[in-house]
Amino acid sequence: LILVEPEEGLPEVDREYYVMQGDFYTVGKYREKGQQPFDMQKAIEENATYVLFNGSEGSLLGDKALKAEVGERVRLYVGNGGPNLVSSFHVIGEIFDKVWYEGGSRVQENVQTTLIPAGGAAIVEFDVEVPGTYVL
Repeated sequence: LILVEPEEGLPEVDREYYVMQGDFYTVGKYREKGQQPFDMQKAIEENATYVLFNGSEGSLLGDKALKAEVGERVRLYVGNGGPNLVSSFHVIGEIFDKVWYEGGSRVQENVQTTLIPAGGAAIVEFDVEVPGTYVL
């Protein structure tokens, strides 16, 4: 994820987080122990063994969950490392107040889901209005 901020910077927010999605194609089965070599056929067929956030299963759960309080504005820098799958990125229970699609300078407002192509990125912002556990 590469970000070139405007000269004046982006507006201040209460919380900023980075999330990277990636799809992985292994010879071994899902959750099989040990080193897992790359499976080219699975990649050609776009049959991912894993689709992960931040490189590991459960990377944003429990003690590692992204935290925010009611009334706070959250900015997520979201990338999709691919190599194949598109990310239909959304936060269940939220509407993005602002989305910078594909890292561009034009802002879209009131977006539920943003598509992030393999190798692409987006910046999303939302206000936490209701307490709860929100799922990416």
